[in-house]
Amino acid sequence: MELSVYKIDGTESGKKVTLDPAVFGIEPNNHAIYLDVKQYLANQRQGTHKTKEKWEVAYSTKKVIRQKGSGGARHGSIKANIYVGGGRVFGPRPRDYSFKLNRKLKQLARFSALSYKVKEEAVRIVENFAMEAPKTKDFMKIISNLKVNDRKVLFVLPENMNNIYLSSRNLPNVRVINVNEINTYDLMNSTTLIMMEGVQEIIQGSNGNN
Repeated sequence: MELSVYKIDGTESGKKVTLDPAVFGIEPNNHAIYLDVKQYLANQRQGTHKTKEKWEVAYSTKKVIRQKGSGGARHGSIKANIYVGGGRVFGPRPRDYSFKLNRKLKQLARFSALSYKVKEEAVRIVENFAMEAPKTKDFMKIISNLKVNDRKVLFVLPENMNNIYLSSRNLPNVRVINVNEINTYDLMNSTTLIMMEGVQEIIQGSNGNN
């Protein structure tokens, strides 16, 4: 399977790259994608939620009413949950939401997401370029030239290219990442995948190794 390589002015360079069908052409596994996305989102949760329980509420410990003779139920503390401002029963406590997935399952999910993008014809390869300084306007022009400015774009770089990353930070529909940061969530959360030339080789080289 071959894709044309585009220049940053939006025209075809005349070069083509070959995508490995074992990475970009597999039968997608939806359940693997679901699990990997679920893990990604779970890992984003801080888990710092907390409510005060009965023993943590700063109220008087004096017995509310006498034990007998009131005609009502017995009450021993104003900290009880039935009183306004009292402690909460079985409230949330700080916890870790992360969970483990096998390496091969995560790889299957990532390759499945990449294969979906190829099936949807939502993958563009752009030739290598560099920016001398961070300029959002110049980066927006590149996105516009590639005719993807109306889409949610995931732009993958082969290495850390700080000026390109900084140029994209103010664009709400563009996310720029290093190839080592590529993940199933970002792939599925985008409508178009743009890879700088060479990224596909790094991904294909990871087949069986990550």
